[in-house]
Amino acid sequence: MKWTDDRSGNVDDRRGSGGGGGGMVVGGGLGTIIIAAIVFFLGGDPSAILSSGGGSSSAPTEQRELNQNERQIGEFVKMVTAENEQTWNKIFSDNNMQYRPAKVVLFESSTQSGCGTAQSAMGPFYCPADQTVYMDMSFFQELQSQFGAKVTEFTIAYVLGHEMGHHVQNLLGTLNKTEQLRRSGRYSEAQLNQVSVATELQADFYAGLWARYTNEREKILEPGDLESAVEAAEAVGDDNIQKRSQGYVNQESFTHGSSAQRKEWFMKGYNSGDIKQGDTFSQLLR
Repeated sequence: MKWTDDRSGNVDDRRGSGGGGGGMVVGGGLGTIIIAAIVFFLGGDPSAILSSGGGSSSAPTEQRELNQNERQIGEFVKMVTAENEQTWNKIFSDNNMQYRPAKVVLFESSTQSGCGTAQSAMGPFYCPADQTVYMDMSFFQELQSQFGAKVTEFTIAYVLGHEMGHHVQNLLGTLNKTEQLRRSGRYSEAQLNQVSVATELQADFYAGLWARYTNEREKILEPGDLESAVEAAEAVGDDNIQKRSQGYVNQESFTHGSSAQRKEWFMKGYNSGDIKQGDTFSQLLR
């Protein structure tokens, strides 16, 4: 992936700062429920949030200096965040809307978020309460070792693009609508799982759309980049995860979509270049 000279000031790098710390986990409401659905994106476990009735704490880690590779990763995330900001500003402006940028927090082990204590086991996630993406970069080592996906710079860009897609959903009111559906009590667990799948596939679509727009502006893509994003998306499809974890597939329990669906919607975003083509919900939100 080609680097640009753009850097965002909306990245808070908390790695090496000591981390840890407790704090009350948000109980119920949009933050907890959305995270519980979203943290499965790349194999995360939301039980750390859902099972917390009171506070959650962890011992702080020792402060340390970041090494050269970690500093370079920080610069890369600042660059990709900046490219997300520029691209989504353009897309929103073209559709007579105003974009508000999200923040990104890099952490290790645990840190505090607007949705409670963020932990490595959750995987990358977006917190609507503070409009922030939380990422522990050690997750990508697990993506490669546990799911067999080849991790490249564009793999990281795709994951961040997916989480920024959830931010776009938040700004457009989509997350609020899905929360209303969950709270209505009119839908079965299987139906709510379908809502979750639609939410995640749309975030994949937005990641593909971001890649298309950004490449047209900055020519960031190099040979193999799109393939690495697709490989990561396929690796964490619900069917693949279920086969690895339990040996069989239960489609009614899908929360993020199959490997084929994730690839399809990412590539639809990239190939269409049209935000209006990203309706994954059909009649669900009507």
